[in-house]
Amino acid sequence: MTPSHLTSSPYTHNNQNVRKVMLQVQVAAFPALMTHIYLFGFGIVVQWMLAVATLIVVEYVMLRLRGRPVMPFITDMSALVTVTGLVFCIPPEAPWWVIVTGSAFALIFGKHLYGGLGYNPFNPAMLGYAFLLISFPIQMTQWTLPTELSGHALSFIDSAYYIFTGQIPGINLDAITGATPLNEVRTGLSQGLTVIDTLGSESKSSLWGLSSWGWVNVAFMVGGIWMIITRTISWQFPVGFLGTLALISFVFNQIDPNLYPPMSFTLLSGGTMLAAFFIITDPVTASTTPKGKFIYACGVGVLVYVIRNWGAFPDGIAFAILLMNIAVPLIDQYTQPRVFGHKR
Repeated sequence: MTPSHLTSSPYTHNNQNVRKVMLQVQVAAFPALMTHIYLFGFGIVVQWMLAVATLIVVEYVMLRLRGRPVMPFITDMSALVTVTGLVFCIPPEAPWWVIVTGSAFALIFGKHLYGGLGYNPFNPAMLGYAFLLISFPIQMTQWTLPTELSGHALSFIDSAYYIFTGQIPGINLDAITGATPLNEVRTGLSQGLTVIDTLGSESKSSLWGLSSWGWVNVAFMVGGIWMIITRTISWQFPVGFLGTLALISFVFNQIDPNLYPPMSFTLLSGGTMLAAFFIITDPVTASTTPKGKFIYACGVGVLVYVIRNWGAFPDGIAFAILLMNIAVPLIDQYTQPRVFGHKR
């Protein structure tokens, strides 16, 4: 007999909630944050503080306007994950108003105007990033060079001064800013150089065989693997995305290595690992079925490669994810698992 104090099934759950999942994501991003600080300086810390300040103001105002209680929603850490993902995507020493504008846009237009967390069809961080890329292309391409390239290790004060004033006394700004490897390859190809020539010059500034951007990607991968082990994210997302990106890059590199970068460069440049483990795994805007997750991730991988090599933007992560967000309802509709006990 069933004990009287028990209710109907189901009886078990995975002991997860929004705050716990978001906290695990934040912890998983910590290795990448430390690596970023070591290689690029403290600019990302200043940007993160500005993003958090913007978050508090925007969340408070929007929740009050929507007639929702402030504390339960502002402390669920979902908005913190959004602005943290956005911070990793912008240049560390970008002007202060870039991250403020991007964070506000991501939270207002990517989350609250759709009804809040759980109702947004587009990934808020990538929506904010795409907005910044289109609106402020110059500011979004002036990246801080890693310390071993620029020869300047920017302190927290130096970074803050640069972010708020656009200058650092006694330092030539051209010496500390430059293009990312993805931009370097694109520029080299437009000037008639081969990928091999461009990457050969980049390898001179590598650290133990990897560029600074490559080490940040490795750090994201370490945090991402931990999230898979703890079942914070589904393995289908990184496997589908990275597998597809690796396969396509390998094929095209074999066809013409002078025109298409090798697989290792494709996987360890730009925001590849950030997207694989932290962005496309968003439980709200990504597919929710087991097969759908894999199909969704593969689609993002294809679009990223297409945009990087033939599109107008060197990375393409944001636009690939937003385009696949549109396809999520259709993917889920056709990949629903068979109901247990149902006979076809």
